[in-house]
Amino acid sequence: MKYMIMMMGSQKDLDSISGSWSADDITALHEFMGNWNNDLVESGEFVDAQGLSQPAHARRISLRDGAPVVTDGPYAETQEVLVGYTTVDCASYDRATEIAAKLANTPYPEGTDLGRDWYVDIRPCADSFEELEL
Repeated sequence: MKYMIMMMGSQKDLDSISGSWSADDITALHEFMGNWNNDLVESGEFVDAQGLSQPAHARRISLRDGAPVVTDGPYAETQEVLVGYTTVDCASYDRATEIAAKLANTPYPEGTDLGRDWYVDIRPCADSFEELEL
């Protein structure tokens, strides 16, 4: 079964990384992520992963009277957004949860106030329309 592990963050989080984290803190983050991904590749559970660009580069598309309306991000009503994801293919939801729990332990500089607990979301991927449980 495939599961998507979603990393959430705010523009404030991203600004903090680029503005106040030291080079050593950023290196530690990259090493952690690299090791986490490599462990999944070695176990055969890795499917795909991508980081996403800053929320300022997002566009929201809606329709008004049948015509597309484009709104550039970031969006004032949204604090946290999807900043990246990893898809894994593993034996169980429990195993996917174990993998995600390691990611929830992503390092950040000591003394940094995130304003909340660091977390990731996980959801099973549907392989067919029937699995969507609509």
